[in-house]
Amino acid sequence: MKIAFPYCLLLLCCFAGFKSQAQTFPSNNDESKVAAYTLPDVLKMPNGKQCANSREWMQVQRPYIFHLYEENQFGRFPSKKINIRYRLLETDKNALGGTATRKQVRIFLHPADSSVYTDLLLYIPNQVKGPVPVFLGYNFSGNHTVSTDNNIILGNRWVPSRARGAVNNRATEASRGADTASWQVSTILVKGFAIATAYYGDLEPDTAAGFMMGIRSSLKDVLNIQPNEWCAMGAWAWGLSLMVDYLQQDNSIDAHKIALLGHSRLGKAALWAGAADPRFALIVSNESGEGGAAISRRWYGETLQIINAHFPHWFAAKYKTYGDNVNALPVDAHMLLSLMAPRPLYVASAVEDTWSDPKGEFLSAKEASKVYALFGKKGIDADSMPALQQQVGGTVRYHIRAGKHAVTLYDWEQYLQFASEQFR
Repeated sequence: MKIAFPYCLLLLCCFAGFKSQAQTFPSNNDESKVAAYTLPDVLKMPNGKQCANSREWMQVQRPYIFHLYEENQFGRFPSKKINIRYRLLETDKNALGGTATRKQVRIFLHPADSSVYTDLLLYIPNQVKGPVPVFLGYNFSGNHTVSTDNNIILGNRWVPSRARGAVNNRATEASRGADTASWQVSTILVKGFAIATAYYGDLEPDTAAGFMMGIRSSLKDVLNIQPNEWCAMGAWAWGLSLMVDYLQQDNSIDAHKIALLGHSRLGKAALWAGAADPRFALIVSNESGEGGAAISRRWYGETLQIINAHFPHWFAAKYKTYGDNVNALPVDAHMLLSLMAPRPLYVASAVEDTWSDPKGEFLSAKEASKVYALFGKKGIDADSMPALQQQVGGTVRYHIRAGKHAVTLYDWEQYLQFASEQFR
């Protein structure tokens, strides 16, 4: 079988990543060992002048920074609009004991190949009349894991072997409800918000060779983008934008109040989606860490070098070239967060999740607040991290809670309060 050159190049990068996993890269969890660093100036425009107002930000500086991210971390974000189709697979107006309407929608991503799709699970609160705000986010192992609702269609796509109930990388009945703790469905519905979720592996399986089974291969001719011109994070982020296309035409959803949430690696994808698509009205980064909300130049927790060694498919090839010299990277996390402005942004950490560098996440949110100030928006002005379980900030908000790397009830309570406040 002949393999096109771009595939060969990408496979070589993947195998190089696998080889590098055998190497041991230093990491650090001691704050006293974090060396001094200098962040790129988020307000310094290409002409060397300081961005002075919101107009200059939107017309000059924001496009410039977005391009830097395409060039150095995520690769191209598809700009071509494609004609996607939807099929309502199932609906129930009395789901979850009558508290919600459940919809399961298949979104076909290829104009001529019905095998290229993602399934969106949607719960809409029945107690609210009229269009409702929605939280959209990926799940890690299939829609059937977010609730014990046995009517959720059991996915048949590849899932990680670590997923509960998985047999030969496929979900089983034992997988149902495996991640209900991360999706506080009843709490979200009671607050008047809908929930929309899809399995990120529908877009691209999370393996180094997953691109061969994902949309970077199946849609390369449709989008006119070769697989090596973007990355898994880009594929997952773009998929979120396609889900917005559906949500905006669903009359039960308030198209102007679509909140995007991502946890861990999916927090990185959510931030890139939020940067690329202004239709996300509010963005939440839950412990997204390196490559997401945490400052890469801080030698603490997971590093750029480590993440690229362990997950060579997550980011564009050029991002790997900065492993030995992170200071040469022309962007850092505060600049990614700044691309959300002026929309509400919530960044959250957990005190035991040192791998995600909570302080680095706080500092980047504080630094991004400079951009929000251009719009007259209050960001984070605190000089030090807040106490546990305490919010700080305004349109840019931050908290660090007790516990480990997870999405908890406490986190959801803060996000729902924040969204309710911002969506008034």
